[in-house]
Amino acid sequence: MIPWLGLADPFPAVETALESPNGLLCAGGDLSPERLLEAYSHGIFPWFSEDDPILWWSPDPRMVLFPAELKVSRSLRKTLAHETYEVRVDTAFTRVMAECAAPRDGQAGTWILPEMIAAYTRLHEQGHAHSVESWREGELVGGLYGLQLGRAFFGESMFSRATDASKVALAALVGRLAASGCRVIDCQQATGHLASLGAREIPRAAFVRLLRESIQYPPSGSRWT
Repeated sequence: MIPWLGLADPFPAVETALESPNGLLCAGGDLSPERLLEAYSHGIFPWFSEDDPILWWSPDPRMVLFPAELKVSRSLRKTLAHETYEVRVDTAFTRVMAECAAPRDGQAGTWILPEMIAAYTRLHEQGHAHSVESWREGELVGGLYGLQLGRAFFGESMFSRATDASKVALAALVGRLAASGCRVIDCQQATGHLASLGAREIPRAAFVRLLRESIQYPPSGSRWT
């Protein structure tokens, strides 16, 4: 039995996770900080809907963004040059999560449930989870949040209420992570939007090996400034 989940050892299953649905490992456990940190350190993350048990995933292939491969379009480069938005870090973490959870066109619901917000806010208070925010005239108009463990960052979600606001936050995140020696940004699931920004898929086994080389044990955190 594995203490973080209370189920049979899921880690060997990372190599043989279900293909359909892609990467589903197991169900159960809770969202305590210790359990979440242990899961992420093995490339596993929770993703579930209301009224579902907690589902743990490790899809194959895995969408990642290597900091040096960020694609900055001509229009985004102009936005960055004009300093259209003020970028802040860790000043409105819970608000960023709430904005990411808000209804979007074409989506029936959200996986960012109140219990997820509470769990990741606890990680934020411990210095493991962070937000990067785009502000305009004192208003929060875009941003993203995720976890940093050692030299790996696990992106969870982003939102935008103004043109390029979330992309500005991503560019700021990549710059910060690159300067600190971060090796990889986990994007979890493949999307066309992420691909347009330079993210690409790699085999799950390669991703897990990369994490083993990049994460501190035990994970330590600190508030970003």
